[in-house]
Formats: sequence, C-alpha cells, structure tokens
Amino acid sequence: MTDGSTQVGNMRNGNTHVSNTHVSSTHFGVLSFPGSNCDQDVVHALEHLGYQASYVWHNQTDLGGCDALVLPGGFSYGDYLRCGAIARFSPVMESVKAFAAAGHPVIGICNGFQILTEAGLLPGVLLQNRDLKFICQSVHLRVEASVCQWIDLEPGSMIELPIAHGEGNYYCDELTLGRMEAKGQIVLRYCRPDGLVSMGSAAPNGSLDDIAGICNERGNVFGLMPHPERVSDGLNGRDGAYLFQAAVRRLEARALASSSGSVNAQGGIEGGTDGGTEGDAHVGSQSEEQANV
Repeated sequence: MTDGSTQVGNMRNGNTHVSNTHVSSTHFGVLSFPGSNCDQDVVHALEHLGYQASYVWHNQTDLGGCDALVLPGGFSYGDYLRCGAIARFSPVMESVKAFAAAGHPVIGICNGFQILTEAGLLPGVLLQNRDLKFICQSVHLRVEASVCQWIDLEPGSMIELPIAHGEGNYYCDELTLGRMEAKGQIVLRYCRPDGLVSMGSAAPNGSLDDIAGICNERGNVFGLMPHPERVSDGLNGRDGAYLFQAAVRRLEARALASSSGSVNAQGGIEGGTDGGTEGDAHVGSQSEEQANV
C-alpha cells in the first residue's frame, strides 16, 4: 500500500484523473470487462470512502500493485453462453486467481459473483431468477457467522442493499451446502425486515437457503449479488460502505502486524483480532479465526 493521490485510469479514453479527496494508502483494482457497467460506480464509492482506485482492463495481466480487487456488476461479454462464462477466460483472470491464491482480498459483485463461480474461485452457480424476471429492488440481508474477510459486522446484524439481476438464483448441491455451512462460508442471507429467514422463501430470486453472499474457505474471496457500491456514499444509504471498510481494516491490521513481526506462517495475525474496530456502532469485531488474509 502506498500513499498519494488516487490515479484512476479511464480505459474508455486513455486519460487519467486525480481525485481531490484525501485518500488512504489502500489501493483497489476495479476490473473492467466488455459489457461491465458498474465499474465507475465502484470507483466512485471507493474514492468517496477515501481509498485509491484504478481500472484494470480485461486483457491486462499486471494488477499494478493493487491491495484488493473488485469484479463489478454488469453484463460481461453480453452474458453470452452464461453469465460470466466468457469473462472467466479473459487474460486478467489468471492474475486474479494468483492474487486470490496468495490470500489477497477479492470481491465479486453481481456479475462479478457470477464470474467468480464460473472461474472456480467460489462454489456453486447463479441460475435464472425463480420467476424468470429481472429484479431491481432493495433487500434486507442478515449477516451470518462466517470467515469472510470483507465483513466484520456482528452475526445477526441486518443491512439493506439493492439488487438488480436476472440470474441471481444461487444453487449448489447438498454436499457443497453442508460443507459451506460447516466452514463458515455463507456470509449473507436474504431475510424479512424483522431479520428472520424462512428456508428459501425470503430470497426474491429463489436462491437456495436464502443465500445472498458466500466466500471461499480462506475467507478472502467474497461474492454477493447485492450492490454495496450503490449505497456507500450516503445519498441512498451507507450500508455498503461497511464491506469495503472491513476489508481495509484487515489490510491495515495485516500491514501493521507484518511490520511488527506478528504475522504467522499462514499470513494471519498473531494474538487477537485483525483490525476490526468499534468506530461505528453497527460494526463489531471478529475472532482470530476470521483474521487470516
């Protein structure tokens, strides 16, 4: 992580602009595929939160020293064949896989979630919505106890994020579902306004077990269908900001632990939590098991 102003490369016209916002040293790379249409929304949200953000074009293999990666929503390659099925073969995805394998944080939002499942970075698949209709609405989500490094809200907390998709119906086989439950990989579930889930009926898209977001076993790769970037700047809400801020807290905690020699052989942080704070009343700390990066 390096200090300085945000250099955001505009891949559409080849120019760059410098954010006037005072930024932290955390640098997010936002992937852009042909057909992506939420990449600029993500950059706006990240800059508003004070982080550095730069576009990473689909045919690049150099991630430019990014600390975290975002695969945004949209319709990569027009959603031909299946959502994300072509994007998984983009040159940048080999670098994404290596980045994730090294333990660095990766988040896939909507179409980005679909790409992560197609690439084998997350289990399961996203099918057509139960009623075969595009859904655009706000949804209530319940935070589950998980190993996910992109969230440090207390289990049972509720957040509200918007969805906008036609293929967000999450599915996996029973064995995979049981393994994810046991390993703390189910991160968010659709719920009723009172926080209750109802065995698959709370998900507007028919998603199995009301699943809205999952992570890999290590917790550094996170996929969700709702759009946190759309409610991060305070205009329509700020619940989405918690996800990006949690990832940054963990990155900063790891950097601090590394400088003090307290990072273990697996890249985790010795002796306590991984940087979750109580600076926001909505945000809780997590256990040491959730600190591995």
